Amino acid sequence: MTAKRDGRFITFEGIDGAGKSTQIEALAAFLAERGQPVVRTREPGGTELGERLRELLLHEPMHFETEAMLMFAARREHLAVRIHPALQAGDWVVSDRFSDATYAYQVGGRGLDARRFDALESWVHPGFQPDLTLLFDLPPELAAARVAASGNHPDRFEREQSAFFTRVRNAYLERASRFPARICVIDAQQAPDAIRAQIRRIVSERWFR
Repeated sequence: MTAKRDGRFITFEGIDGAGKSTQIEALAAFLAERGQPVVRTREPGGTELGERLRELLLHEPMHFETEAMLMFAARREHLAVRIHPALQAGDWVVSDRFSDATYAYQVGGRGLDARRFDALESWVHPGFQPDLTLLFDLPPELAAARVAASGNHPDRFEREQSAFFTRVRNAYLERASRFPARICVIDAQQAPDAIRAQIRRIVSERWFR
């Protein structure tokens, strides 16, 4: 059952190292300044069960179809427990990743049959998509350099080879070409201030004129 949507649902997408985290914080602050109650969340995760599944997904080896099904299992819980209730309450939800990430990483990166993705998406959230998706586009070699420079211990996705991230990036861009009204591609090579200004402009033109 699709939730009644009084709030707005905005997602951030892109390969690891694209710089989403800083901009998520900036957008949440921008919305709060305009009196919008904001719920920040992430995938996989966002709920107690989802965070436990996140640990498995990021660190335990598994078959790629198992991976896809666990992603959607965490998403189903996320929708039921956090996203739909927040939207019904009139809150704006800003999420680091949603189903576009599963398409990019599991279909594009892993080679999951797109028909299986479609079946899972139709089951878990039929007719429900973000109001706006901001796709941070960055060449894989630059993204890898940023991840390495962060000093954080890489998870099993971040340890993948450049060819994997090239496939993920291409799948993201293919998804964006299919849904141009929803997905806005952001050049993640820009300076952070320029990206922040671009995002504010996109959001303002849609909802704060």
